[in-house]
Amino acid sequence: MASHSKQTPMMQQYFAIKNQYPDAFLFYRIGDFYELFYDDAIKGSQMLELTLTSRNKSVSDPVPMCGVPHHAVQSYIDILVDKGYKVAICEQMEDPRLAKGMVKRAVIQLVTPGTQMPDSPGKQRDNNYLTAVDELNGQYHFAYTDLSTGEVWVTTLGSVDEVLNEMMSLQTKEIVVADNLPSDLADAFKPLSVLQSPQQLPEISAEVSYVRQDAANDGQKQVLARLVGYLLATQKRALAHLQKAVVYTPSQFLQMDHDAQVNLELISSRRNGNKRGSLLWVMDETRTAMGGRLLKQWLERPLLSEKEITARQDKVAALVDDYFQRVTLQEQLTKVYDLERLAGRIALGSANGRDLLQLKASLQQVPAIMDTLRQLKSHAFDNLLKTMDPVPEVADLISRAIVDDPPISVTEGDVIRDGYNEKLDQYRDTMHHSKRWIANLEAKERAATGIHNLKIGYNKVFGYYIEITRSNLDKVPEGRYERKQTLTNAERFITPALKDQERLVLEASEQSTALEYQLFTQVRGEIQKEIARIQTLAAQLASLDVLQGFAVIAEQYHYVRPTFVQHQQDLNIVDGRHPVVEKVLGANAYVPNSVTMDPETEILLITGPNMSGKSTYMRQLALAVIMAQCGSYVPATSAQMPLFDHIFTRIGAADDLLSGNSTFMVEMMEANDALMHATPRSLILFDEIGRGTATYDGMALAQAIIEYIHNHVRAKTLFSTHYHELTQLADTLPHLHNVHVGAAEENGQLVFLHRVEPGPADKSYGIHVAKLAGLPETVLQRADVILQQLEGKRRAVPAPVMQKVPAHQPAAVAENSEQQLALFRPETVVLTDSVERRVVDGLKDLDIGHMTPIQLMNQVDAWQQKLRRATNKKKDERAES
Repeated sequence: MASHSKQTPMMQQYFAIKNQYPDAFLFYRIGDFYELFYDDAIKGSQMLELTLTSRNKSVSDPVPMCGVPHHAVQSYIDILVDKGYKVAICEQMEDPRLAKGMVKRAVIQLVTPGTQMPDSPGKQRDNNYLTAVDELNGQYHFAYTDLSTGEVWVTTLGSVDEVLNEMMSLQTKEIVVADNLPSDLADAFKPLSVLQSPQQLPEISAEVSYVRQDAANDGQKQVLARLVGYLLATQKRALAHLQKAVVYTPSQFLQMDHDAQVNLELISSRRNGNKRGSLLWVMDETRTAMGGRLLKQWLERPLLSEKEITARQDKVAALVDDYFQRVTLQEQLTKVYDLERLAGRIALGSANGRDLLQLKASLQQVPAIMDTLRQLKSHAFDNLLKTMDPVPEVADLISRAIVDDPPISVTEGDVIRDGYNEKLDQYRDTMHHSKRWIANLEAKERAATGIHNLKIGYNKVFGYYIEITRSNLDKVPEGRYERKQTLTNAERFITPALKDQERLVLEASEQSTALEYQLFTQVRGEIQKEIARIQTLAAQLASLDVLQGFAVIAEQYHYVRPTFVQHQQDLNIVDGRHPVVEKVLGANAYVPNSVTMDPETEILLITGPNMSGKSTYMRQLALAVIMAQCGSYVPATSAQMPLFDHIFTRIGAADDLLSGNSTFMVEMMEANDALMHATPRSLILFDEIGRGTATYDGMALAQAIIEYIHNHVRAKTLFSTHYHELTQLADTLPHLHNVHVGAAEENGQLVFLHRVEPGPADKSYGIHVAKLAGLPETVLQRADVILQQLEGKRRAVPAPVMQKVPAHQPAAVAENSEQQLALFRPETVVLTDSVERRVVDGLKDLDIGHMTPIQLMNQVDAWQQKLRRATNKKKDERAES
């Protein structure tokens, strides 16, 4: 980069601004373009696919440069911000025509991943959260906001893991931190693709004081100040739409960590990350963008209060029972725009005339919505009706001030309605009379000259002119006009009177345009005073929208209203269904299953073949719990359940590449999280625990975990397994019951019944499933032979010993190995010679869980060959003797 002292005044100005934003792309306004220079231009041209050129090409070291048109800049900014970069927008702060010397420029906004406004059609139903964290007094204080809506939340967390879980659940792209970030947080953030933005604590402003007034402690006040300070520093304007921070604790809601939300596919499908295939996909019948965002929040944070749940259920029931009013309500909500983000744009000063018309149209629907709610047979919405405010003054102001079809720009006129402002009407009258004057002048000059195609025109360069074709120039009286411009086929003239009229019109036009912009900003400013009322109304309409959506799916898919039992852990879901699978397959194709766990049943041990539906059965219970505690009806014939405080899941196999953990390590970490934090009011879903290690290791761990949950945790647990030996635990653990997913063999083919039935499964049908997957017949036949041999050897070993573990003794650390599966009892196996002993030892050490079928076949074949040779050798020796 060239020395600053050798640069032109403009480039010196550029460097002075760029040095304030070294970590951002600087979009530097020059006329109708935003230009990027030096490294910004080199990287920007690659990422934005722009032509890289240079400034001062004649010098030995030209300045790399690229640019984008000012009217298309937003799309280029969005590309960079989506890639995780910051963009500083540098504007000309004065009219270049009036500037003395260098045009003043300044950064008017810093756009960052956490402050980006998600206005594109595909993102209107998504929140974009900016987060902040501070450590104080040994605790972590965490806050987040969506700048586009002004919502703010704050909490205090006890560990780094809790901070990471909140960040991942919010899918934040940017976190605001102190310059001296604690080492534990710095290490935890390294693997994450989250932009860290240092921010010093700001001076206490009106926004800071307002947002943090309900903060519960000094740490929360500090992190909120840092968060709001960063918003003020990046947005460089008043933030009148920021709301008071809502203080929350994760334990106020049904808790699910990020992995559980992903495993259960609440918001997106694990397969492709899309909405389709998720619970949200089934439940989203909202009519507004703000309702769609609120539904996501409800799904991620179901309620724990039966009173709050029941209040939602009552509203859903009222809408379910009154079809015609519900349909009317849907039609009315469809005409309501995104009030939350409209309020945000108005507060930030970026709303245009069309935004105000959307606000007016939305407010005008509110009286009709209130009338529809009054017509419901139920009184469930009475309290809402008492507090709902249509904000009529704002709707009336917009109706009086803004034209019906305003342009996108608010600086070029034609925004304010006639009759709103007397001075503006005078300017418009002048311009209107001017047009009439011009028309009269044109007719007069045609009559005076006899030139019938004489015309009076206007352009921005030459102003008004009289145009006469070359063929008629001889008809113009000498000295009548003053020549202005020569064209190929015509001459243009002016007169003193025409110049006077031009000056009058241009003055009126300029003053009219300036006055219109001033009036528009005044109107917008008046609406800003009512932002809090609009935001309250937006929250009410969003909630109403979600509830009507619950009513729609309840009727459409035949869901039922669940009931809750708080004082006993009694769970009884009759003919439950998985809402997503049912929607994909259709109601007639899906096989419903009941989940019955009385207060004395704490664990259901689920066996059955692969692909038979064990995981679906487990997930459908969790989804029913989540739906119920959101206030929704659930997919079942009837449903009674306790209120759960936490859902733990271990479903599916995946590495954690960021932390370097294997599949089995992830499995054990998730299992440990449940064992350490679950309570008797929790729900645990464990799918195939122990499969990531050697067979007997896995079986031993699975049994120890089951025993620990049974004797110490006492949570409602669904535990699916292929270890059939574990089904014998029902004989020693009184609160464990066996169930299995049925399957049948018909003409050698495996048929899945998808029906959960009492008792254990008789076998795993693994080779049958492999056949369904299309494995070669020779492989399947060989596997069947090996299976029979292995099962024959297993029958030669006494059955595993299962002993009940005392409640006070952790199963996993018991001293007596008799508590675990007695997988091998060598003292009962008669080993006739060293060859047989080596084969048995090899079988004991065989790590089946980490072998491919071919490797297993080869190993068993090698053992067979050894045994055959040993047997043949013995036969030969006996024959010789």
